[in-house]
Amino acid sequence: MRNSFIVGIIAVLVILYSSVFTVKEGERGIVLRFSKVVRDANDNPVVYEPGLHFKIPFVETVKTLNARIQTLDITADRFLTNEKKDLMVDSYLKWRVKDFSRYYRVTGGDTSRAENLLKRKFTDRLRAEIGRLDVKGIVTDSRGRLTTDVRDALNEGTHEEKAEKKGVNNDVAPIAPVTEEINSTQSAINVNSMAELGIEVVDVRIKQINLPPEISDAIYQRMRADREAEARLLRSEGLEEAEEVRAKADKKATETKAEANSKALSIRGDGDAEATRLFADAFSKDPEFYAFVRSLRAYENSFKNEGNIMVLSPDNDFFRYMKEPSKQRYNKND
Repeated sequence: MRNSFIVGIIAVLVILYSSVFTVKEGERGIVLRFSKVVRDANDNPVVYEPGLHFKIPFVETVKTLNARIQTLDITADRFLTNEKKDLMVDSYLKWRVKDFSRYYRVTGGDTSRAENLLKRKFTDRLRAEIGRLDVKGIVTDSRGRLTTDVRDALNEGTHEEKAEKKGVNNDVAPIAPVTEEINSTQSAINVNSMAELGIEVVDVRIKQINLPPEISDAIYQRMRADREAEARLLRSEGLEEAEEVRAKADKKATETKAEANSKALSIRGDGDAEATRLFADAFSKDPEFYAFVRSLRAYENSFKNEGNIMVLSPDNDFFRYMKEPSKQRYNKND
């Protein structure tokens, strides 16, 4: 009896534990009853907000879905403008689940599958939008018109695209077993929009716009060649100007030196003339003394170096003051 009571208590506790579930903040819960999404009285899917909730144990299961805004980074890809020019565009987008029932039906709650579908549609839409613009229009899109158009086209769909039938659309074929059809009141959703997946694109941004590597390399090489040619031209002009400046400086130096030499010669000539005049004035008063001084200078210059030999006649007037210095007037005066 006691054992049966304990077993009953344990069974009740297990049932109570199995009937309670918690939805965390940033998540939403969907209850599946025999693999069918539970709906309310108005036939709308029941989505559980964060908090503590109850379910029928062993009959109902809970699938939690991420309700936060998620970021999908798109790998840089090549796009063609209306000028037939290639651009490498690096972008990303932010998205969130808006219709949890539809999202689960299409993707089975698999985020990676949802992102693959979203990435494919986003790339196609961005390619179409870039194909309508030229490079200048894309680069100068300061108001974000391009990204806004892409976001709106993803959320609302486009009328020019041909809508595919749901029964043959392999891209949105559900992974989870589909056991119910979407209510006929929701049939107005554009099959080309992300609402078909239960997703809302919150924002689209372009991180970088570059030229393809081969074009960038070619432009870089051309720019490098242009800069090198310009550098060579500047160096050549610099050398030419340097030679011109050097020639002018040499010419100026030569002219200045010649002028200085001319002035020096003129000054020296004037000095010599003045000295000669002064000597002449002084010696004209006493010619004999002038002759005596000149003879002394001649003696000094003649016997300045050792080994100098002079061959002269003894009667030469050169020795006049050496042979008879006592007979000279100045010796007598002394």
